[in-house]
Amino acid sequence: MYNRTTRNIRIHVQPQFLEGQSRPDEAKFVWAYTITVENQGAEIVTLLSRYWKITDAFGRIQEVRGDGVVGEQPTLKPGENFQYTSGCPLSTPNGFMVGSYHMKNQHGETFEVDVPAFSLDSPYGEHSVN
Repeated sequence: MYNRTTRNIRIHVQPQFLEGQSRPDEAKFVWAYTITVENQGAEIVTLLSRYWKITDAFGRIQEVRGDGVVGEQPTLKPGENFQYTSGCPLSTPNGFMVGSYHMKNQHGETFEVDVPAFSLDSPYGEHSVN
């Protein structure tokens, strides 16, 4: 649904609202997001760390940094991909996330790969086009 390519690394994001884990009456809204990292280049790359900027419906921002993704630092040869699913709770019915991955190629050069901004939408919030 959301795609971005940086330095021949394609990031595909598919968010999904988790009705069964959410409690709207308690201001608890939960999403899963599945990300595919695809190496479309000619170099071997390793995902070292992640950065997320999470914004809720009130504009409150939370920043998250950490090593790897879901406990892994995947290495991708040309043409390979890595897919994982993680989650995000919010106290508002809508929000969005944007981020980046810090990566390294086989020559030791490090670089940032953009993760496209993606919406966290639930059926409980107001929707508007900005």
